[in-house]
Amino acid sequence: MSETSASAPAALVVRDLQVAVDGKQILSGVSLSVPQGEVHALMGPNGAGKTSLGYAVMGHPKYQVTGGEIFWKDQTLLGMLPENRARMGLFLSLQYPTAIPGVTTVNFLRAALKGQGKSLAARDFLKLVREQMASLKMDPSFMSRYINDNFSGGEKKRMEIVQLAVLRPEMAILDETDSGLDVDALRTVAEGVNRVRSDGMGVLIITHYQRILDYIKPDQVHVMAAGRVIASGGSELVDQIEKDGYDPMLRAAGLEVNDAPAA
Repeated sequence: MSETSASAPAALVVRDLQVAVDGKQILSGVSLSVPQGEVHALMGPNGAGKTSLGYAVMGHPKYQVTGGEIFWKDQTLLGMLPENRARMGLFLSLQYPTAIPGVTTVNFLRAALKGQGKSLAARDFLKLVREQMASLKMDPSFMSRYINDNFSGGEKKRMEIVQLAVLRPEMAILDETDSGLDVDALRTVAEGVNRVRSDGMGVLIITHYQRILDYIKPDQVHVMAAGRVIASGGSELVDQIEKDGYDPMLRAAGLEVNDAPAA
């Protein structure tokens, strides 16, 4: 099956995706498409299923696909291991990055790069990591610290963007990269994302709030609730949410205001 023409950019295509966790339905028919080179925002209230969508796209074994399709570069991702999805150019930044005591940041990044089938000379690799950390205002001592171990919330989020810059995926899903950041840190992280995506990366930003979208301008906005997309449009949706919240959209979609599964 072909989702794009030979001259069109690759796209992450999710069609009528249904996902269950421990037998409980979490996603109930999500459909959206994110072309490479565009920035899409995925917004919605708590429990809408936004994070679950990211995990399902990347193949987390806990998230069982019970229906629908996921395509990237015209290939189905269903049944593919997470590491193979990463090798195809997909990336997921975590809402709650995990600490790995005993594994230094620089060794983690080197292993991740190697796992994608990419390689750099040691000198070039270390230079790249130092430059990216400096651009995100991180002390170079973080290179020798265990990845995310005793990092603050903001430091973990900055480190996710360092990973993004080193790995250079073609499509990045950023799960609440703005959570827990003060205004200055948010601006620094957003500038880091904008630098990396300038080479044509596609980005799907998962967020509750509009503030990160003041710095990373979306081409399209999708709103999720109750495990599905209930609205898509331009930046006017962000302004509408900021002004009126999600309740009017929920009612327009025939949902109760509190009608949302845990996700």
